[in-house]
Amino acid sequence: MYSKQILSAVAALSMASGVFGVGCDDPTATIRSAADATQVANCESIDGDVVIATTAGPDIDIGGRLQEIGGDLRAENNGLLNSLRSDSLQTIGGAFALKNVTKLSTLSFSRLGEVGSIDWATLNALPEPTFGNPGITKAKSVTIADTFIENIDGINVESVTDMNINNNRRLTKFSTSIKSLSNTLYVQANGLNLTMEMPNLEWIANMTIANVTSFSVPSLHTVNGSMRFDSNYFTHFIAANLTSIEQGDLSFVSNPQLTNISIANLQQIGGGFTIANNTALEELDGFGDLNEIGGAVKVRGSFTNVELPSLRDVKGAFEVVSTEDIGDSCTNLGSLEGSVVQGDYNCQGNDANANNDTSDASSDGSSSSSNGTANHENAASPVGASISSIVTLAALGALVTAFL
Repeated sequence: MYSKQILSAVAALSMASGVFGVGCDDPTATIRSAADATQVANCESIDGDVVIATTAGPDIDIGGRLQEIGGDLRAENNGLLNSLRSDSLQTIGGAFALKNVTKLSTLSFSRLGEVGSIDWATLNALPEPTFGNPGITKAKSVTIADTFIENIDGINVESVTDMNINNNRRLTKFSTSIKSLSNTLYVQANGLNLTMEMPNLEWIANMTIANVTSFSVPSLHTVNGSMRFDSNYFTHFIAANLTSIEQGDLSFVSNPQLTNISIANLQQIGGGFTIANNTALEELDGFGDLNEIGGAVKVRGSFTNVELPSLRDVKGAFEVVSTEDIGDSCTNLGSLEGSVVQGDYNCQGNDANANNDTSDASSDGSSSSSNGTANHENAASPVGASISSIVTLAALGALVTAFL
């Protein structure tokens, strides 16, 4: 029994001191020291994951012969790592994950072009990652949250499933060459003067944009799902080539400096149409070709003029309410009641409370919708995760008991 305990202690000590080293064929190559990093760098490829231990640092360089990591490159909960670099790595097959690496100030991968995903969070000391030209051009998803990153221009993916950029308080510019995004673009609570340029974006499933100073999508022609703009600081929005929002909603809510919306070639909105509490928006006349709305219409604000000259089919309710006198607009829109509008119709001015209701027009045709169901579902998910964790801990406890 004593010999087994001695062997176990020796094995543990050897692993902790790096005597066993890191192998190119290990399912997980764990870097605990600069020496381990050198061993990893001497591999041409690693099929599994490369994990940087919580105690590794301050400088980890995996540049050398290493060109490909088949699994993840991951550093999490490390307060010692100051720099992470490679001048040889070209491909990460899994996630490039950096989470709670609070002292990382240098991230340099001059040849990296393809990753499975980018998942970065809580990087409090990193001002700007450094990539080569053209940078990272392939990734299935990108999440960058709660960092001090100022610039992410080196992420130049052309096609991506999801992109989530949130709570990066020093990020003031983001320009990307993305052409298509098949699920969701979510941008919120970044730098106060964030400008976003997406000159090549042609097709997107869904987007939610908040707290942005300018947003440019000159090539966008199709939104498959919904497009939502909340609490932004831009003065105008122009999407000259957008012709269709096929299945979801179009929403501009609480954008206090917005004075002009121009989507002149938009013909169809598959869901609801909401323009609410954009207090500087006086003229709503930028939807000259809009013909069909598959849900409800809710237009509330401080308008003096509302024009929807081509509208021929509204499958839900129709509401236009302004703090100002819009008698002429209501007269012109009155022909929509009963023929074009399939639900309830309301158009009125001089309503002091017109900006108070910011709920969405519904995709299913009712006058408003609530996000309560979605929030309850999201709130329930941690419970499921907790139960799963309890079951796992119970199983581990049983295993330990069996060995004792």
